[in-house]
Amino acid sequence: MSLTVLVDYDSGNLHSAEKAFQRMAGEAGAGAVLVSSRPEDVARADRIVLPGDGAFPSCRAALTRFTGLFEAIEEAVTVRARPFMGICIGMQMLATWGRENRDTRGFGWIPGEVVRIAPSDPAMKVPHMGWNDLVIDHPHPVLEGIATGDHAYFVHSYHFRVDDPAHRLAHVDYGGDITAIVGRDTVVGTQFHPEKSQAVGLRLISNFLTWRP
Repeated sequence: MSLTVLVDYDSGNLHSAEKAFQRMAGEAGAGAVLVSSRPEDVARADRIVLPGDGAFPSCRAALTRFTGLFEAIEEAVTVRARPFMGICIGMQMLATWGRENRDTRGFGWIPGEVVRIAPSDPAMKVPHMGWNDLVIDHPHPVLEGIATGDHAYFVHSYHFRVDDPAHRLAHVDYGGDITAIVGRDTVVGTQFHPEKSQAVGLRLISNFLTWRP
């Protein structure tokens, strides 16, 4: 049976994400969903999901406090090409650098940096919080059935500025372009929370669970 592991490294409440992934795995016949911080569970996973809430440096540090956990994730993704999804800070950590509070190295799987949102209109508040319409930049299997104008739920003050535009699958407009979805090889990431984005988020989760890159 296929296994999807949601990585628990004490960086956010995973309850709603777990329920959403379990629901869509059941509907899609996509196997079991497990929340775990054990490297051995990650090593046997067919798919890996890395959520994250809070600040980039604290999430990155939290991940390294679990002995062998990041190494298991990295080996599964970069050596064995397991499909991977990062959510919110989990997506931002795919970058080369995070610039929040202090310069912090990311995974470097999708080149770029995470910088503070600076809307062109100073009246626009940061954090960028609430619903916003997606603009699809590149087709991708995880975006099947999702179109420009569909909306997703965001809560963030920093955004992922990718080096290669081909890696930005979708963006939103918030006083300028804000990356919403990234992708490269077997890796995807969403700045928004799919588990809080109603039909669009559930469709994306289902697509990820049935994606065979």
